Amino acid sequence: MDPHRPLSFAHTTSLLSTGRTYHFVDQLPHNYHPNRNPTLLCVHGFPDLWYGWRNQIGPWVRNGYRVVAPDMLGYGGTDKPFDPAEYSTKKLCADLAALLDLLAIKQAILVGHDWGSYTVGRFALWYPDRLLALVILSVPYTPPSPHYMPIEKVAQVAPNLGYQVYFASQESTNDISKNLKTFLSLMFRTPKTAINFTPLGYLERLVKELPPIEDNKTVLTDDELDYYYQQLGRGMNGPLNYYRTFLHRHEEEFEAKLPAKLHPDLPVLYIWGTKDPSVTQSVISKSHKFIAKLQDVAVEGRGHWLMVEAKDEVTCIISEWLHGLVSSPIKREGKL
Repeated sequence: MDPHRPLSFAHTTSLLSTGRTYHFVDQLPHNYHPNRNPTLLCVHGFPDLWYGWRNQIGPWVRNGYRVVAPDMLGYGGTDKPFDPAEYSTKKLCADLAALLDLLAIKQAILVGHDWGSYTVGRFALWYPDRLLALVILSVPYTPPSPHYMPIEKVAQVAPNLGYQVYFASQESTNDISKNLKTFLSLMFRTPKTAINFTPLGYLERLVKELPPIEDNKTVLTDDELDYYYQQLGRGMNGPLNYYRTFLHRHEEEFEAKLPAKLHPDLPVLYIWGTKDPSVTQSVISKSHKFIAKLQDVAVEGRGHWLMVEAKDEVTCIISEWLHGLVSSPIKREGKL
């Protein structure tokens, strides 16, 4: 489990009961026993891969956890359907539940980052009996809305989400695919070298007009950046489809009457970087209204890519939090 060597991890590709094929890393601790070793199901965001958890997998496995980290739908070695409707959160959560079924795991601790945070938050609503605990990074929990709001209107209310209007357009797939290296260099920049692309129209101009960026000012090493370029070069339509599911998600959640609040006994940890432009204090404050057992931890001076920028801090914060749950088992159907 060398973070610098992707092939040193235990890779598997399997057909799920949902009919979709997923690539995932499944790393077992020494003397693994399902009743003794809890599972961490790690869900990445955009534009990421299972590889986003490379710095955490080894330490968590050595602490006795089984760690499962899939390439989410549309990414890497996982299926890449063209239709955005296939990327609705209900269907993604069904895939994650099917992955747990495939591995004979009844309950797991779900850990998500970015879009993965949104997805695991919805998993807690669609499959509340499959969770032992929930960890979300960077993107705070937001509840299902009783009213549909198109992304164009969302961007008017929250200007820091203006870039999502571009992602939601089919045009962005071609632009980003043609300028993938430039795009990745923008996405993975450090807080000190970041270029603000969040307002409406900014990112589109940057992707189209910025010359190829030669010097690496990202949180990634050159080899890591090359790995992302290789894997994401297999297709960007799938990853961008997540931003084209607003109406699909709303209709499914409205029809199912999903609750706004998570299960009152579910322990939830939220970690965020104080230099992350996608995080606002008001949304963090609101999330406490919907999660009874929410603990939020700010990582000073860090940006969006916490698993890399603050790899040791994030690994330790989550490990210590989980250890606290083991010391005081939660009163749910399962236990840590």
